[in-house]
Amino acid sequence: MRFQKRSPDRVNVYLDGQFAFGLPAIEAARLRVGQTLEDHDIERLRSVDVEQKAYDCAVRFLSFRPRSEAEVRSRLKRSGTDAAVIEAVIERLKAQSYLDDAEFARFWVEGRQRFSPRSVTVLRQELRRKGLHDSMIAPAVAELDAAAAAYEAARPRALRLSSIAATDPMLFRRKVGDFLLRRGFDYDIVREVVARLMGELADGESQTS
Repeated sequence: MRFQKRSPDRVNVYLDGQFAFGLPAIEAARLRVGQTLEDHDIERLRSVDVEQKAYDCAVRFLSFRPRSEAEVRSRLKRSGTDAAVIEAVIERLKAQSYLDDAEFARFWVEGRQRFSPRSVTVLRQELRRKGLHDSMIAPAVAELDAAAAAYEAARPRALRLSSIAATDPMLFRRKVGDFLLRRGFDYDIVREVVARLMGELADGESQTS
């Protein structure tokens, strides 16, 4: 047995002088030099190696940002992982709290509201595309204030268009309104928010004049 150079927590196992498979060091510690392994022992250890590689792949995938269970399944499928191994890895990740669709839904909604607000309708669609069921989505969007989200989404756009708000209010309404409609907000909220933004810009102009 030899520790791997690139992965010091893994060990290469040799049988009759030939490389056979790799193992996590903690699993390899149970073996000893000269030990005789039956065929079923070898098969079990190879299965451990396959599952650990899939697990490591999933953990790397999760290291960039939280993922939904469906996203992790899809990533492992693309890497050619067997269905039974995927199930074992998913259960292991869930037991370690690395995978939690309810928590992922909250993370997704909070991130959207902070950096790129969307309507509840659009958020639901996005989370469904991530493979989440409605039972996981509903609690995450239950407390959202649609008008507040629309305002936060539109305010930067309105400020960039402030020069036309006074000279061409119809164009301003159309540009900001279309922006909000593309984010999935309904017409009543769009009208309310556009009117609020126009009022704020007008107040700002009057205070500087």
